[in-house]
Amino acid sequence: MTKTETINFTQGPIRKQLLRLAAPIVATSFVQMAYNFTDMAWLGRLGSREVAAVGVIGVLLWIATSIAQLTKTSAEVCVSQSLGARDKPLAIKYARHCTTWALIVGTLLALVYLLFGSPIVGIYNLEADVHHMALSYLRIVLIGLPGYFLTLSMSGIYNAHGRSMTPFKINSLGLLLNMILDPLLIFVCHLGVVGAAFATLLSQLAVCAILYYRMQHQDKILEGGSIVTKLARDQSRRIFAIGVPVVLLNSLFALISIFMGRLASEQGGAIGVAVMTTGGQLEGVTWNACQGFCTALATFVGHNYAARQFDRVWRGYRTTIFMTLSIGLFGTLLFLFLGEAFFALIVPDPETYIEGGRYLYIASFSQLFIMTEITTQGLFYGVGRSNTPAVISIVGNLLRIPLALLLIYLGWGLPAVWWAISLSSIGKGITAIIVLLIKRNKLTPMSLVA
Repeated sequence: MTKTETINFTQGPIRKQLLRLAAPIVATSFVQMAYNFTDMAWLGRLGSREVAAVGVIGVLLWIATSIAQLTKTSAEVCVSQSLGARDKPLAIKYARHCTTWALIVGTLLALVYLLFGSPIVGIYNLEADVHHMALSYLRIVLIGLPGYFLTLSMSGIYNAHGRSMTPFKINSLGLLLNMILDPLLIFVCHLGVVGAAFATLLSQLAVCAILYYRMQHQDKILEGGSIVTKLARDQSRRIFAIGVPVVLLNSLFALISIFMGRLASEQGGAIGVAVMTTGGQLEGVTWNACQGFCTALATFVGHNYAARQFDRVWRGYRTTIFMTLSIGLFGTLLFLFLGEAFFALIVPDPETYIEGGRYLYIASFSQLFIMTEITTQGLFYGVGRSNTPAVISIVGNLLRIPLALLLIYLGWGLPAVWWAISLSSIGKGITAIIVLLIKRNKLTPMSLVA
């Protein structure tokens, strides 16, 4: 395949195409996850207070990543549908709009976090020194937030072209740089949490710069056009119509996690926060893998939906959900039988990893249902109907709060938070399948918005 070619998803073996597209996306998700693991693994050698500080900011960065899905998901859907309809100029127009909006939204969010970071972190009621460490970490990584948004948008553009290997390779270089800088800045330079922040910042800026150079000067994805363009109403409206439900879904999920983190802090102190933030990242072993297949399915469906190859749309969904359920089964067995040992690899403090093992044990019961929900999201995204999975996810996540409060009232303590998360995930997975069966015949063709 030459540098300017795009994979044709409207014909050929479905499983092979999905795996070819999904594998680098899954690997890229793990690379992104490894950034946090690298920080946590090194900071875990300093103590649970440092882990809690970075973990709290990890939730804020999770919200940032959720908001960045506005342009990443829109790029994957709008660009892939345009390519499926054989309209390359429209695909380029959508791509440039996505990169422009990525820079705008990333800059605005960085300013919001800079102005309101302290009261947001204060929600967790952390000790004064932990609060200060968290703010120090946040203020440094905010410098690179617009570039991080741009990186995700460019990755979405590559994914839409079926060329997911490029973002994977470049993100892997960033991870390697982060792995070198972390111990150097944290321990050799004695910077602690600040060192971890600078390691993450420098690595992410390097990834953004390399990916930009590759897209503009080597692959020429935009065919000479700038990544910043004059915004048109039609393209912007389409981007926000696709992206906003995804942003709401993921952002509210993260905000609810902040509240759940507050409950974990009340029930278990710094250990409760450390277990929830680190445990959520460890659970990402399965969650991120499935998200990669969700992205691949959305791209595959986008191409075939625009080309009116509806039989391939449903065959692609069935193939994908078989693969993601296999991932979910692996996660179920891993967390059920080796959860404590797995947690101890990141945080060696006995009190923390024992509670972490309990978190993963409870999470094991919901893994197959999480895979079902996320895979179904990919199908709806691909046909441009992001509202439906957003409603399912938002309602299910909101139910975590009263459920956790009820279980705490009943005397379950810290595990009440873990059970509320797991039970709500089970409910969302069941609901996603029921809604899909009801709406299947209503997923009729809709014209692309030019």
